[in-house]
Amino acid sequence: MRPMFRRGQLEYFVAVAQEGQMTRAARRLRIAQPALSQAVAQLESELGVQLFERHARGVSLTPAGSALYEKALAAVGAEEDASSTARWLSRAERGTIAFGFVGAPPSLDSRVELEDFARAHPGIDFRYRELPFPGTDTARWMDAVDVAVSHEPPPDERLWSWLLRCEPRLVLMSGTHRLASRAEVSVAEVIDEAFIGFGKDVDPDWAGFWSLDDHRGGPPRLRTPDGARSPQEVLAALVARPQAVTIVPAAAASVLSQVLTNVAAVALSDADPSRITIVGHRGRPNPLVETLMDYARNYSPHGGDRRTGPGLRGG
Repeated sequence: MRPMFRRGQLEYFVAVAQEGQMTRAARRLRIAQPALSQAVAQLESELGVQLFERHARGVSLTPAGSALYEKALAAVGAEEDASSTARWLSRAERGTIAFGFVGAPPSLDSRVELEDFARAHPGIDFRYRELPFPGTDTARWMDAVDVAVSHEPPPDERLWSWLLRCEPRLVLMSGTHRLASRAEVSVAEVIDEAFIGFGKDVDPDWAGFWSLDDHRGGPPRLRTPDGARSPQEVLAALVARPQAVTIVPAAAASVLSQVLTNVAAVALSDADPSRITIVGHRGRPNPLVETLMDYARNYSPHGGDRRTGPGLRGG
């Protein structure tokens, strides 16, 4: 008997339902928009029901689509969880840690690079994976890696989080910006600047931290329409919009300002610091990750878990 759904159909359906727009769903799935539209239309044809109402703003679920959505979401989640489990078990068996990072290459602190850990533990192989900015589903953001280092993402009961360090925030801007020659600025001097806009799928609180929403009490009055989802897209936006600014952690600012001659990093004198955390999965006991965390604790004696309490080791 032929299966009711072909591989990928339910994932496509769920993505379109969640995004409410074919274009955004196609971007998330990393496929061409016409191919996604065709796949959804084919699914509707095979089921004999209309799943989406098409309108000028995008799409919305029909009653039939809503009835299918919860079941499809559970099925897609189960398949993703099984695939993810198989991948991390395979990595652990091979002695590999998939280490995610956002922006600047990872380090355990400002002095000790992860390459030092690799030399101390030659049997453990690191595979570095650059991640986009986190969305509201942090576990999904972490799915392809065993651990990640980042300014703390949204809390998720499926993950543990360990505070590595706090570091200052800096203002990143084009070298031609009127403040680029300053050694230091205050929050009051930049809070009304135009800030690089983040994508709708980036967690709003996480994105807001990089436009000083925590000091302003809300989003900036001026935001560019870029919809950046990664550090590279932020940098491209800064080059294209020399009057805009963004906020970054000190470590990332140091790397970027040295590599890119047309970008300036200016100290922000009175902003609350960024909390850099190591994040990992609770349900994936992994002795390799435990070895890494023992090493991190030795080099970061002032760090510690500030969100999820005990249960860090192996979840």
